[in-house]
Amino acid sequence: MKTFYDFYHNPVKLSFEDHPFSKSPKHVWVICRYQDQWLLTKHKDRGLEFPGGKVEEGESARDAAIREVKEETGAEIEKLTYVGQYMVEGKGGTIIKNVYYAVVSHLTDQNHYFETHGPALLQELPKKIKHNKRYSFMMKDEVLPECLLKINNEA
Repeated sequence: MKTFYDFYHNPVKLSFEDHPFSKSPKHVWVICRYQDQWLLTKHKDRGLEFPGGKVEEGESARDAAIREVKEETGAEIEKLTYVGQYMVEGKGGTIIKNVYYAVVSHLTDQNHYFETHGPALLQELPKKIKHNKRYSFMMKDEVLPECLLKINNEA
């Protein structure tokens, strides 16, 4: 288990074990690849980030991940893999989030991308993403680099 602080100095615990904090988390985050590129979404307020969001009533976290990627980018997932889970203890309460890795089969243009401006494709993620104002706070703590290491080690 890794412990660190997020962009807002909240304590974060990240684990690659099987659902160590909750068997039914209320949030998901999906690191996506499409044709050798990173597939992100342009959040209307936060900036560029990987798709994700809340698990709806009666929905599994896995189903939420598939739905959120579709809603925010128009992508169809070919393969979805559980990577890990993290817990953030913030001022507004505790958030537990599953992290997934998705290989996307294709993108479809949509009339509406919910709270985002749609997909963004990148060849590479910036080296100094923590200091890049174009990117969401969710891309700026240790969750992303630790999860990328895990994904790369399993590839």
